[in-house]
This record gives sequence, C-alpha cells and structure tokens, in this order.
Amino acid sequence: MPPDQAPDSPTADPAIVVVAVPTPLRRCFDYLPGNEQPAGGWCCGVRVRVTLGRRQVVGIVVDFRAHSDVERHRLKPIEALLDQTPLPADWLWLCRFTARYYQHSLGDTLANAMPVLLRQGRPLEARTRTRWFATEQGLATTAEQLGRARRQAELLGVLSQHRHGLVASAITAQGFDQAQLRGLHDKGLIDSTREWLAAPERRSGPVLAEPSLTLNHEQSAALAAMHEGLDRFHPVLLHGVTGSGKTEVYLQLIEAVLDRGRQALILVPEIALTPQTLERFRRRFSVAVVALHSGLNDNERLDAWEAARAGRARIIIGTRSAIFTPLAAPGVIIIDEEHDSSFKQHEGLRYHARDLAVVRAQHHAIPIVMGSATPALETLRHAHQGVYRHLRLTQRAGHARPADMRLVDLRGRPLRGGLGPQAMKAIGEQLDAGRQVLIFINRRGFAPSLSCHECGWIGECRHCDARLTLHRQPHQLICHHCDTRLPVPDACPSCGSADLRPQGAGTERTEETLSEAFPDTPVLRVDRDTTRRRDALEQTLTRVRRGEPCLLVGTQMLAKGHHFPHVTLVVVVNADGGLYSADFRAMEHSAALLTQVAGRAGRASHPGQVLIQTHHPDDPGLRLLIEQGFDALAEQLLEERRMARLPPWRHMVLIRAEGQDASMLHSVLEEGGNALRVWLGEQGLAVDCLGPVPAPMERRQTRWHVQLMLSAERRSALHRATAWLDEWLAAHPGSRRLRYSVDVDPQEMT
Repeated sequence: MPPDQAPDSPTADPAIVVVAVPTPLRRCFDYLPGNEQPAGGWCCGVRVRVTLGRRQVVGIVVDFRAHSDVERHRLKPIEALLDQTPLPADWLWLCRFTARYYQHSLGDTLANAMPVLLRQGRPLEARTRTRWFATEQGLATTAEQLGRARRQAELLGVLSQHRHGLVASAITAQGFDQAQLRGLHDKGLIDSTREWLAAPERRSGPVLAEPSLTLNHEQSAALAAMHEGLDRFHPVLLHGVTGSGKTEVYLQLIEAVLDRGRQALILVPEIALTPQTLERFRRRFSVAVVALHSGLNDNERLDAWEAARAGRARIIIGTRSAIFTPLAAPGVIIIDEEHDSSFKQHEGLRYHARDLAVVRAQHHAIPIVMGSATPALETLRHAHQGVYRHLRLTQRAGHARPADMRLVDLRGRPLRGGLGPQAMKAIGEQLDAGRQVLIFINRRGFAPSLSCHECGWIGECRHCDARLTLHRQPHQLICHHCDTRLPVPDACPSCGSADLRPQGAGTERTEETLSEAFPDTPVLRVDRDTTRRRDALEQTLTRVRRGEPCLLVGTQMLAKGHHFPHVTLVVVVNADGGLYSADFRAMEHSAALLTQVAGRAGRASHPGQVLIQTHHPDDPGLRLLIEQGFDALAEQLLEERRMARLPPWRHMVLIRAEGQDASMLHSVLEEGGNALRVWLGEQGLAVDCLGPVPAPMERRQTRWHVQLMLSAERRSALHRATAWLDEWLAAHPGSRRLRYSVDVDPQEMT
C-alpha cells in the first residue's frame, strides 16, 4: 500500500517499518523496528530517529511491510523512538494529500508542516509555568500573625491582592525569592498550580468578553446564510467591498462555533496583520487565542501548535503555514483576503494555503469562509458555478461612502519624488485640514536605478538580469533578487563622468521629497527595510491610529486589511508597474492591489479620495477599473482567460529548472518535453506541453533559469503527466547538473 494511503491503526510487531525522512527524494525508506516499541503498538504518525547515510535524522512512520526490496541484513534498525503516541491523524492525512497533490517529497512535506523543535526531536510538550496564590487560610492571616517574617508578610499581602494569583517570574521581579515562597507554602498560606505558557486553561463561562456590534441588513443576511452550514462542508465566498465589515461577520460566526465547543482557524496573508487581528479577537472573546507565524521563536511556535492540538487554544490566527496546525475540534476555517498571493508558497513545498484550507474543510465536514473585496478569479468562477456560496456586502459599515477614484495623467508633468503637481496640491489640502494621507509606492529604496547622464550607463547586478536599486540608508546599490550590495560609485564606471543620476522613485526618495515639502508633518515610511525590527510596524501603525496629521509612505504592506479611520487621501505613485508584464495574471493582481489600497481611504465620517498616477490613462483595463470597479474588470478578465484557454478554465503546472549551463538546461528540458509528448500520445491524454523557454528573469544569482509549462482541462491527466515527467527528469543523467522544481497551480509566471 502506498505510504500516502497507509492505515493509521496500530500494528503489533511489524517486520519492516517505513519511515518518511526530510529529503527531496520522493520515496520513503525501510527500517527494522529496533528495540523500542510504542506502548499501544506501532502505528503511523510516531516520530523516530533513524540513520540516513552518515547522519541521523528525525522521521515519521508512515507504513509497515512484511517484506522489503532491500535485503534484510542491509536494513538499519530505528535508533530511537521519540513518541509514545502518534501525531494527529488528520494532520498526517493533510500532509499526505499535500505531498501527493503538489508532487513533493512526503518526508520533506512532513518536516515543513512541523515546528522546528519537533523536527529536531524535541518532545511534543508545551512549556509550563508556576502560578502562586493565597489559600483561604492565607487570606485570613494578618501580617502581625507572621511576626518577624516581614518579607513573607509582604509577599502574602501581594498575593492576597491578586485573586487569580501571580506567576513565579512576576513574583521574583518584585524582589521576592524562593525561600519566602517555600516558607509560606510550608505554613499552608499559599499554594501553586502549573499552567501552560500558551493558552492556559480557563474556567468555564461565556465566550464573549465584550458585546458584539450591531450588524446591518447585508451583514445579518450573510451571517444567517453561514449559520445554515455550521454542521457540514459549506464553502462561502464573502465578497464585500473594502470597509464593509467582513471582520465583524467573522467574529459573530466564530462566536457560534465556540458556543458549540469547537475551534476556529483564521488565516491572514501577512504577519503585519497578525498583531491587530489578535488584539481585536482577544478583546472580543474570553477564550484562549494563539498566533502562528514566522515572527515567533521556536519555543513560542511549538507552544501554540501544541495548544491547538490539545484543544486549549480555541482560536488560532496565523499566516500561510498555519494551515498545517492540528486541531482537536475543528469548527470553521476563515481565509481573510483570500485573493492574496502571500497564501502561495513560492519555494520548496509550493503549496497554496487557501486551496489546502478548502480540502481540509471538506475532510472535516466544516464550513470555510473566504473573504475578499477583490476575489481571485479562481474563487470567483467557483462562486459563479455554484460550487461556493456567493454572499455579497456592497455597503461600507457605518454608512461610510466609497472613496472617489481618479486617474492623474503624468505625461509631460514635472515630478518630485515620483509625485506630480496635482498630488502635491491634494496632499497639502488634506494636511491643512488636519487629516492623514497614504502615499503608496510599491518600490522600496531611493530609486529603482542609477544611471550616467553622459553615456547612459545603468548600474546592473553582475549576478542577475536586474538593475541595482539605489538606497540611501545604507548608501548602497542593492539587488533585491540576490542581495548583492555595492558602494555607490563617485564616477561612472564606463566613461568617468561624475554626473550620475537616480532614475525613478522608491519609498526613500518619496519620503525625502515629502519631508522637504511638508517639514512640519511627520513622514512615516513602511517597507521591508523599516520593519525588520520586531514590533516596528505595529509601533508605526499605533502612531497612525492616534489620528494626528501625518504622511504614511509605504509598499503593499499597507494595502492589506488595515483600518486607517483618519486617512482621507490615498496617492498611488505609479499605477503602471504591473499593467504590462509577461505574466497573464498581471492585470488581475494590479487591479486587486489598487482596489485594496483605495479601500484605505474614507473609512470613517470624512469622504475619501484616491489619486492614481499613470502614464497610460487610456489603458482600457485601468479605465474599466476606475469607472465600473473591480467586479466589472474581473468579469472581463474571466472571459479573456476563457478565450485564451488559461486558468481558471484550465489547470497548469510549471517545471522550473536552474543551473550553471544555459544550453544544458535547454537541452535536458527539450529532451524531456519531447519524450513527454510521445508518452502523452501513447496514453491518449489531452495535456499541452509548452517550451522550454527562458524564464522572464533568465539569470538570477549567477544561475540560468528555464521553464516548461504543462496545461490541461482535467487535473487527473495533468497530474499523471507531471508525475511521469518528474520521474524522467530524476532519472536523466544530466539531473545532477541542474535543480528543478514542480509548481502545481503556479500563481506567478515571472
């Protein structure tokens, strides 16, 4: 039986144990049981330590066999048993499905789905802490009764003031020590309990810590429709304009799930959204809420993972990888901003968290809600077909009006830091009125390139087919693809001229321009460079929410899900960057981003305005977006995709190969493509094989990149073809000189 279909029932004394180990090889390895055995017998899902080559690794048991293809005397025994009980069966099922669907190694998939400490062999145990509290006898004891034990009396007084007690670290922070704790404990005046560091168990009581908000008619109708599917698989697209109150609908749906004793998993696209989402959920609910994202350290991540598995954490909020969090009692999955490309993993295991969430919800027979103002075309087509229930929210909450969107023609206009005269005037007017302004520019750094005015030289990366971005802090030329860093030259390396000029504008240059133009107004820049420090973004956003006049300059980190009630003007510095691209999804992604950015303006009592600067004001797609909105553009794009036989009307797989020799890459992929076409003809499978062609950025990090694309109307045929080509490439003699990846349902072609 294949490892991804193996039963999870215990096996008393297997002859051969099949273990999935973290390796790119798409096979599992046979081992002898060894001396240890789980208390309940061998079963799938227990972790073991095994020898692989010359190193020891942590693997997971996935199957059992009576015989092995390898001679028994050559098999190695399992070195150590790490678990007495298996990892959750539903988690193991999801990993098996993921590996099978995304054509990836099962061992590597399991490793990616586990916290780092579990991969290293750490026991599946969350950290605990000691909480001390005064007993009834202690509450009745006075300081005089303790006589000369003055510090004990002070400590007892402190604990008596805290009905739920104090943790040991808080006690020692106030200057008390273990001797005083022991003294009071020996007298029966205080006692202690052990509690989990993440999601400590709470006493029973109402799930709400504060009352829910009143819903409008559309929100109430959407919530009622969701309640109909609480006990079954019920996929819902909550299609609401920005500011329509989708989060409040989520919160009230989660309340119903919690009342049934179940858990809620909420996925958000960016780590930047996690703190504000956590704060809002923890204010609303009295149950334990945990976060799972890349900003946690290894101990924090394991604590949260275990709390969700054990059921103590009732609400789990996380980014993409949180889809692999085990749940003791799954009740609902919510994908906020479901259209966002951040839900797709672009390296290693190239899964899409939204799609896995749908599969997981179906497996558990629970509802899933996908919310967005700009749904992905794949999701929109499912809604049109009736596969997903389509619920609409067309009104902004609190009667806020939609922002007024206008195109600003930049042709022939002077620019300062990427901003035209109309934008500068509008910014000044809003600041004079005591408002806030958001300037969106999706390019970090000072300028996209540095060039010589005399000879036309442009600073380019010697490792990539890309230009070096000029930064002021630090003052360097930096490649945003391979992180090559070079000092800024004093003179042109080609002709020696000192007339070197920055071309275009990035966030740093726009920030500098605004600081000069509006010296009395703080300019807050938000991009990857300014938010590297932990909590840096949250501190900036807290300052913005205070409502004081300011200029907020940032990249797409600011476009997703943030609530800025005092922002009344949004300026998009350059709307043309994503309009013309080799990627057929470019217009979809650009339109969604512009719509999301525009949604940050006018979310409270003051009307909002959006100025979109462009050198192509007559672009038909851009005009349709401005005049009729994202929904009209999405319908047009869907029809164009249908005519062009592109997703979501067909399914795709992209084979990406890279190596030091470009001609060798083309040769191997061309040979593989031809062999696949012959095999497809023999099998009678309707799969198109296109390429190989150079990648849009052919040279990156000193390596050449080539692509081969497969497409078909039926997923089954496409997966069979992909699996065959994968085996062919793995067996080819030239495979050792290249690296290749299989990207099922690619979201980016560039």
